[in-house]
Amino acid sequence: MAIFEDLTTMGHEQVVFCHDKSTGLKAIIAIHDTTLGPALGGCRMWDYQSDEEALRDVLRLSRGMTYKAAVSGLNLGGGKSVIIGDPRKLKSEALFRTFGRFIDSLGGRYITAEDVNIRVQDIEQVALETSYVSGVTSRAGGSGDPSPVTAYGVYNGIKASVKFKLGRDDLKGVTVAVQGCGAVGSHLVEYLVNEGAKVFVADIDGEKVKSNVKLYGAEAASLQDIHRLQVDVFAPCALGGILNEKTIPEIKAKIVAGAANNQLLDEISHGSMLQERGILYAPDYVINAGGLINVYQELHGYDAAIAKKKAAGIYDTLLAIYQEAVEKGMTTNQASNQIAEKRLQAVAGMKDLRNTLGTQRWAKR
Repeated sequence: MAIFEDLTTMGHEQVVFCHDKSTGLKAIIAIHDTTLGPALGGCRMWDYQSDEEALRDVLRLSRGMTYKAAVSGLNLGGGKSVIIGDPRKLKSEALFRTFGRFIDSLGGRYITAEDVNIRVQDIEQVALETSYVSGVTSRAGGSGDPSPVTAYGVYNGIKASVKFKLGRDDLKGVTVAVQGCGAVGSHLVEYLVNEGAKVFVADIDGEKVKSNVKLYGAEAASLQDIHRLQVDVFAPCALGGILNEKTIPEIKAKIVAGAANNQLLDEISHGSMLQERGILYAPDYVINAGGLINVYQELHGYDAAIAKKKAAGIYDTLLAIYQEAVEKGMTTNQASNQIAEKRLQAVAGMKDLRNTLGTQRWAKR
């Protein structure tokens, strides 16, 4: 993997490799862009097959956070971190506190939070060594687990997609296939069922599937077939890369709208494949922005009602993106990228002007 070539192509500012022999910590922190503010993005823990796979994941995830913050109107940059290893074996207080020291050494350029396999209690251990964390419990003055707000944003994004594609104002009778019943997926299932949607669920963990069937009346499906079901909406809520050359031709849904990051294995070709098949795609970093909105609110004094209200705004954001895509004849992910990049360029230009004016004032002294 050509690391610096990838950094140049993707526009990253900084990548930090973290290692501690005594705790077994192997982690990567990627800061993509801080034009709009400090880079904020969760930490995920995963037993990657290789270090290169972990690096590729954190680079893509951190870039997505930049676009997510920009298109959501937040004053944040994009960053992400990954801890390499089996979370069932490697987790310890010492590991997370050591990770916290690495984060603290960046002086606030990167703020972390929960992501895949990282829970509130893990982040609280990180917070023992650094203040640059978000998503701690309400007892500590934080917002706690952002998953419910992420799910609420995805739920509103599905409603917007159904409105745009199917002309429906509600989800009663709408069929949805949810791939992944983790923290976000389960909350999403609850929101969907409560509005009368017919929901199918699948997960690598059979117990999670049983739980959603029992609690919400969802119908179980196999993990291999969940994306092939004859439904209105396919909602990927697991790991990325699910939309690829193999799966896209098998999708029968009219809409793809889910919480997973980096759903398109290749942003250009696979976004075009969905468009050519007439499938409406909700750009993942737009529809799943509720979690970021939630932890951003924590930085300014947490108010759950305000966070949820802002997450509901994903409905209008997606409708605007869909309309932009139609008017300009481009894919929905291209349209959302353009909107995000336009804001980034405007703020960067403002900063350049401010620096120029500051230099001129200094020169006159």
